[in-house]
Amino acid sequence: MKYWTPELLAPAGSLDKLKVAVNYGANAVYLGGQKFGLRSAAENFTVEQIKEGVEYAHSKGSLVYVVLNSFFHDKDFDGLYEFIVYLDEVGVDAVIVSDPGVIEFISQNTKLEIHLSTQASCLNVEAAKMWKKLGVTRIVLGREVTIKDAGIIKKEADIEIEMFVHGSMCMAFSGNCVISNYTQGRDSNRGGCAHSCRFEYKLEGADMEAKNSFFMSSKDLEGIRVLQEFIDAGIDSLKVEGRMKSYLYAGTISKVYSDALSYYRDNGNFLSDDLERWEAELNKVTHRAYTEASLINPADADSIYSDREHEIKEYAATGAVLEAVENQFLLVEVKSAFNVGDQLEVLPFKGPSVTFNVDFIKNVLGEDLQRSNPGSIVKIPFVVGIDGNNLLRRKVLQ
Repeated sequence: MKYWTPELLAPAGSLDKLKVAVNYGANAVYLGGQKFGLRSAAENFTVEQIKEGVEYAHSKGSLVYVVLNSFFHDKDFDGLYEFIVYLDEVGVDAVIVSDPGVIEFISQNTKLEIHLSTQASCLNVEAAKMWKKLGVTRIVLGREVTIKDAGIIKKEADIEIEMFVHGSMCMAFSGNCVISNYTQGRDSNRGGCAHSCRFEYKLEGADMEAKNSFFMSSKDLEGIRVLQEFIDAGIDSLKVEGRMKSYLYAGTISKVYSDALSYYRDNGNFLSDDLERWEAELNKVTHRAYTEASLINPADADSIYSDREHEIKEYAATGAVLEAVENQFLLVEVKSAFNVGDQLEVLPFKGPSVTFNVDFIKNVLGEDLQRSNPGSIVKIPFVVGIDGNNLLRRKVLQ
């Protein structure tokens, strides 16, 4: 017997990250084009890359959603018709939208499925019913909603529900913030967020001593220990934040949550000794301190990340395996330099990571090297159980 689990939806900040997320178990990915989204600083996709990404994801049985979740002014509609028609033609599975005018425009001109962005701050049953009437088929709830309340919204509004399970958090109502507009002249609701909430500010008042504080910065969300609650509430999709983060992040987070959900599909519970290993893996990606935020109870002062802005980084991406030649070598595309004698880890598609020593490095001509160079292709020792497209990483904190 196989038990039901939600869709795992991973970020794809680039074509490479899309492929990594899909290879490591994401059931769906979301990405942005060159316009109309909220991550203008991300690499984002050209129209040709969107087509290639859709083809690759579909070949692996995964879906592709495209974000069109900026808050639109009239001038922003320029080019939108041509773009959404193209998305429809290449087989994009849904678009993620926050603006009701854009929802109406897409509905009139394409057959694209429409998901409501968390930017719309849908927090209750009546709002969900309204969006459903406008043609939305799935709602990405505001991050202020608990899993329990999300289950009620799903049942009473009879609509698909998506919730965030992992990644960076925002101190404002689901991104409806204008702080960076005033501090940096960048519109956070139109793709220009400067993350001003992460800055240090000076607090002073009549009844307090002046002090510096990071009072608006949030810890990162981690929901690995409440997956059972998501399933019990019937949440349709679990979303990972992070289109601007590394391909190692995309692969690691996809793998961990995919492994955990696969375990549930086989066993109907999460009573696994692997839970500690999954949590350890989540700690290996760059992150702030973790919190469950509002998943169980409304977030409080414990969710504030009060340290000077820095992210915990234990491991760095080293490269990707292009080919595994059995009993001979791994052909590796190098992302960051490593030396003969270094210890690396390989991240398999399933199961625990594998640690090994780099006993030799050779170039493609078979000549010995002492050190690899970023951007090069080298041969390193063969490791049993490793496949092409597996990621390599190296510990950076001892």
